[in-house]
Amino acid sequence: MPTTESLEPIRRRDDLLLPFVQACKPREQWRIGPEMEKFGVFEENGLPIPYAGSRSVLRVLEHLASVHGWAAEREVNDGPIIALVRAGASVTLEPGGQLELSGAQSENVHDVCKELRTHLREIGAVSRTLRIRWLGTGFHPFAKREDFDWVPKQRYRIMRDYLPKRGGHAIDMMLRTCTVQVNLDYASEADAMRKMHVALALAPTTTAMFANSPWKEGQPHGGMTYRGRVWLDVDPDRTGLLPMLWSRGSRFDDLVEWALDVPMFLFKRGGRAIANTGQTFRSFMADGFEGEHATIDDWSLHINTLFPEVRLKRTIEIRGADVQTTDMACALPALWTGALYDEQALAAAEALVDGWTHDEVAASRENVWRDGLRASFRGGGIAQIAERLLTIAEGGLARRAIVDLASGKDERVHLERLRKLVERGQCPADAVLEGLDREKDPARAFMDRVSFR
Repeated sequence: MPTTESLEPIRRRDDLLLPFVQACKPREQWRIGPEMEKFGVFEENGLPIPYAGSRSVLRVLEHLASVHGWAAEREVNDGPIIALVRAGASVTLEPGGQLELSGAQSENVHDVCKELRTHLREIGAVSRTLRIRWLGTGFHPFAKREDFDWVPKQRYRIMRDYLPKRGGHAIDMMLRTCTVQVNLDYASEADAMRKMHVALALAPTTTAMFANSPWKEGQPHGGMTYRGRVWLDVDPDRTGLLPMLWSRGSRFDDLVEWALDVPMFLFKRGGRAIANTGQTFRSFMADGFEGEHATIDDWSLHINTLFPEVRLKRTIEIRGADVQTTDMACALPALWTGALYDEQALAAAEALVDGWTHDEVAASRENVWRDGLRASFRGGGIAQIAERLLTIAEGGLARRAIVDLASGKDERVHLERLRKLVERGQCPADAVLEGLDREKDPARAFMDRVSFR
C-alpha cells in the first residue's frame, strides 16, 4: 500500500528540532541499522539488469514477496513495486535498480550478519534461475550511463532532472554507485554532536579503509574508489563534511540552519510528488509553493534528501564506504559500533581527531579516492590513522563482550578480514586487483572476485 502523509503544519521554529530530539534514546535501547546495496548484473556480460522484464529486479522482488513473506510497497495504488517490508526490515531500489537491504534494528553485529546471510539465501535461488549475479563493489565495473533502466520512482525522476545542474557526476551517483552504511543511535544532543564530529573527521579514513571500486567501464581507472571520486562532484549544497558541526558546542540547531538553506527536491501530497527544486526549505516555510505550505512530514522528507558523508536524522548514518563482498559485508557496522557505542572508545576517537580542521580533512578526500590507504594526511599516512581507529573499535567491541554462541567469538570477529588488510596497508580494491592482470579473462575474474556468495 502507498504510504500516507501527515499534513500537520510547522507551527514554530522548534518544530524543526523534533526529528532529532525525539530520536534520543537511553543506551539500553541503542541498536545497529545496516544498509547494504548491490548491483544486479546479467551473468553472461556483467551489464545491469533492468527494472522490469523476464530477467529483472522486479522478478526478484516478486519472488521475495510470494515465497518469503515480504510485503510489496507502492507509491500510489496500482503503481509499480518500489520496495518490500518485513518485520522492521526493508528491501528498496536505488535509481539504477541497485538492490538495498535495510536491516531491522539489531542488538549486535552478529545479528546484522545473520540477517544479511538470510537475505542472500532468499535471493539466491531465483537469481540462479534468472542467471543474475550480485556484485559488491562501489562503482559499476562494466556499465555506462546509457546501459541502465531507471527505477520508476517519482523522486528519482525529479533528482535526474535537477542534480546534473549541480554536479557532473550526479547521474553516476544515482545509477552507478553502491554503498554500505550503518545507522547508530544517540542518547542526547551532546552525544549526537560528539559522534557526528568523530565520524565526520574520520570519513575520509572510512572511505580509504573500504575503498572497493577500482574498475570503471571494463578496466582499471587508476584509483581505489571511483564511488569516492563521484561524491566529490554531485551537489555542493547537500554533500560534504558539514563544517558547521566542527566547532565545540555545536547543536542540532546548527544543522537545522544549514538544512533550511539547501534547495528542496520535492514534497508530497496524496502520494504525488510535487517537484520544487529551486526553493530553499526556509523560503518554503515562509512563502509556501503553489498554495501548499510546509508540514512536519515535508521537513522530514527534506532531511532525507541531504547527502553529507555522515548524516544526522533519527539516527547517525555513516555513509562514506563502498559496498563490500560477503567476507567484509559486516565490517563497517562492526567498526563504527565499536568506536561509537563504547564510552572509552569514543573518547579515544575524539583524542585521535583532536585539532583536525574541516578544511584539511575535506582536502584529503581528493587523494583518498585515488590512493586509498596510501593517501597522506598531516605528514603521515591514512593507513596509520586507520590502524589506530581499528584498534579503538576493537577495544570497544571487546568491552561490549557480546559472544556469538555458534562461533564462540565476540563482535571483533567481523573485523578480522579488515584487520589483515589494514596491517598490509591495503584496502579491498588492492586485494581485488592483485594478480588480475595475469588472468586469462580479467573481466570475468573481476566479476567473480566481487560477487556475493
